[in-house]
Amino acid sequence: MSKKIAFVTGGTGGLGTSICRSLVDAGFTVVAGYFSGGRHEKAQAWQEAQRADGYEIDIAYGDVTDEESCAKCVAAVEEKYGTGIDVLVNNAGITRDGQFKKMTWDQWDQVLSANLDSMFHMTRLVINGMIDKNWGRVINISSVNAQKGQFGQCNYSAAKAGIHGFTKALAQEVARKGVTVNTVSPGYIKTEMVAKIAQDIQDKITATIPVGRFGTPEEIGRLVAFVAEDESSYITGSDLSINGGLHMY
Repeated sequence: MSKKIAFVTGGTGGLGTSICRSLVDAGFTVVAGYFSGGRHEKAQAWQEAQRADGYEIDIAYGDVTDEESCAKCVAAVEEKYGTGIDVLVNNAGITRDGQFKKMTWDQWDQVLSANLDSMFHMTRLVINGMIDKNWGRVINISSVNAQKGQFGQCNYSAAKAGIHGFTKALAQEVARKGVTVNTVSPGYIKTEMVAKIAQDIQDKITATIPVGRFGTPEEIGRLVAFVAEDESSYITGSDLSINGGLHMY
């Protein structure tokens, strides 16, 4: 029996890399979606680095903010593997922070497009195939800041909160079709980007986290892989917090 196909948008980023690796470890055939401003060589170098570490991960180019680009990307994956995507992880996203009183339409629109519209574009392309097979997993990556809000992130918090509204509605539509839809909401995670923040700022953030540290990308990856497994079929419409106790409700 062939392996199930898992597609991770933003798969070559810090969080995406760990999600991809964890899904490989869980037995999936994994495809990492990338945009990278059209720099294909960057994604190819990432793929070679994963291979050197023992992880065979395919890559597929697409702009998740563009409906036509998403369609071409998914079609190429389905043609290559001769089957539909079984697990979709909507992980791609950006930030364009700023106080709302100074926020421009472009800052708002870019974040809503990359974080929220992208989920619509990608999920719409794979959901019917999952329904037809009576098996599927849609896993949407949100944020603790969707749950509690964050100064300077009206755009990001709104987009990420919208992700879980989408999750709850779609989960009800496909629950009897063997398809689960869930949200994973990370707190502060020590990606390479976060590691570049000044140490004194990191210390201030850490002081607000009850467990006393940032999370690791690997912890997020393991949670995503758990939700994707057959044995997690009774979990749907959930928002799974993984934030070290930063926000509890």
